[in-house]
Amino acid sequence: MAAVDDVLAELESLGTEQTRKTYRRHGVGDNQYGVLYSALGKIEKRIKVDHELALALWDSGNHDARVLAAMIADPGQADPALLDAWANDVDNYTLGDAVSTFATSTPLAQETAERWIESDRELVAAMGWNMLGTIATKDRDLPDSYFDRLLSRIEVELADSQNRVRYSMNNALIAIGLRNESLEQTAVAVAGRLGTVVVDHGQTNCKTPDAIAYIEKTKAHRARRKK
Repeated sequence: MAAVDDVLAELESLGTEQTRKTYRRHGVGDNQYGVLYSALGKIEKRIKVDHELALALWDSGNHDARVLAAMIADPGQADPALLDAWANDVDNYTLGDAVSTFATSTPLAQETAERWIESDRELVAAMGWNMLGTIATKDRDLPDSYFDRLLSRIEVELADSQNRVRYSMNNALIAIGLRNESLEQTAVAVAGRLGTVVVDHGQTNCKTPDAIAYIEKTKAHRARRKK
């Protein structure tokens, strides 16, 4: 295992004030170095998987270290206690994206997502919906009925859900709609009834995709690739 202090020192050396300012606009606090994701990716490629190092990096409390921890942790060693502990530590949606990506790679992905969407904590619930969107894309074994239930829930709950949860629900709706033609019809109908999904993106340039337009654009792109 690489020494955690050495990795933290490397991360600190890679940080810049410009990146820290960008991350602050996305809700990251002061305990950060401001390391670009491209640089984190190079470190991940070098380390590959190191679960003990990941745990130590997470315990540092530093944002960049925690993102890297989620990148190098061993999916096979994850258990519900670890996943829930990490989720409850998440204090910004960029870290939430990293943790939800890791959680989706574990054998506990579906049960974790289903548990997290029940959370009263905005970021945890958003992470659960992020995971369900990825599951819709990658898990071909689940029946359409599973996703029909999720679409029904999105239609009922989205408007009154918390800000980031609305964003993640909308993304999940898109992912489900792109799964197959039957689910596409249902997802498009739900999106039409929901109308414009309003999400406050703060001081960033992020936008909330229009679900129907995004589904159509992605379908057209896929059709062009098949030619």
